Amino acid sequence: MDWLVNAKGECEHLDSCIDFSESPYRLYRFLTDVEDLLEKNLSDRSLIQAICPLVRRLLISSSWIQLAGLEPDPDLGWAVNTLYDEPDFPLTVQLVSWLPHQVSPIHNHGAWGVVAIISGLEKNCLWQRAGDRKYPHKIRPMGDRILNAGEIIGFEPAAIHSIEALEPTLSFNLYGETKYDQRFEFNIAKSTAQLF
Repeated sequence: MDWLVNAKGECEHLDSCIDFSESPYRLYRFLTDVEDLLEKNLSDRSLIQAICPLVRRLLISSSWIQLAGLEPDPDLGWAVNTLYDEPDFPLTVQLVSWLPHQVSPIHNHGAWGVVAIISGLEKNCLWQRAGDRKYPHKIRPMGDRILNAGEIIGFEPAAIHSIEALEPTLSFNLYGETKYDQRFEFNIAKSTAQLF
């Protein structure tokens, strides 16, 4: 199942058209297909909706990706293997490995993103901005979405979440061009945010 988290922290089912051909679908072809979609200047929602089936097709066709995950660092609790990150090209592809019970900070990405769970179980805690004049970065919880292996979730650039790996987890993460002045880590106790 595919999901989308919007800027309000709402998680909704995302209908994705799936087209699987018989030929192998390789990383270079996936990147070219995503680049073609980027050139269409689609809305973030439409772009994510169009990318989700491509991610699914890549993961089904390219079993080597499942073997490319790194062992999580025992001190950090996670590890990132960057599969693709080219200067002046608005895509980053990563495999992220988590030890169980590791929790990320509350953050947004300042870019659209698509995350596919390859193995494990990941809980996404979703948040919504609830700022006022005194606390402009105040946020409030909107609920959780637990993702199983095979599920894909997309995030609009302003979507806020935190992650907890409920068991050892490996995910395939694809991000668009990050606007670093719009990427934040949120402190719920102090109702503040800092660039992340």
